[in-house]
Amino acid sequence: MARVSQEHLDARRRQILDGAARCFARNGFHATSMQDVLAEAGLSAGAVYRYFRSKDELIAAIADETFVRIRGAFTEATEVSPPLLPDVLIARVLTIVLDGGIAGAERQAFARLIIQVWAETLRDENLAKTLAQGFGGMREIWTGLVDAYRANGLVPADVSSADMARTLIATVQGFIAQQALFGDVEIDVLREGLRGLMSMDVTAATPPTR
Repeated sequence: MARVSQEHLDARRRQILDGAARCFARNGFHATSMQDVLAEAGLSAGAVYRYFRSKDELIAAIADETFVRIRGAFTEATEVSPPLLPDVLIARVLTIVLDGGIAGAERQAFARLIIQVWAETLRDENLAKTLAQGFGGMREIWTGLVDAYRANGLVPADVSSADMARTLIATVQGFIAQQALFGDVEIDVLREGLRGLMSMDVTAATPPTR
């Protein structure tokens, strides 16, 4: 009997995950059945259950891949030296995260999948721990980035690096939420909006009157 190559096994697993991701992005984790996944992937039950014994295993695998992709995007974007400014940096992160997408689906689908994963962490302790670890790692990376900004004279000494790191991460998360909900927000729009905020002349602001 001919042996199945590792490449074939990996490709089949990828086919299943991509099919499941499309279903989950479209209908949510809990409204999607294994039969939906089988139909979307175009495979038999035996072929799918060889890799994943249940829908929960599929959800866990997709969630893990999602966490890895997002953290990898943050890491890749912050390794540039000298560090990119926030408007360019965040646009690059989002491009890396969203352009990989889900095979056979539009960009909005992956944003929707990310929202599904975040929501799932509220009921699944293991996923919640994975998310917390990933978020902690991203905070460390971006805190170091803000420290680099400060070393280059771009951030005042009295501004918390941890606070800025959380804000930068929140900007990315907020854009992903908008993309998932509305699907009409281009990354260039975010970059230009951030550039505008960064160019504000706070010294020209009129003090509030009582």
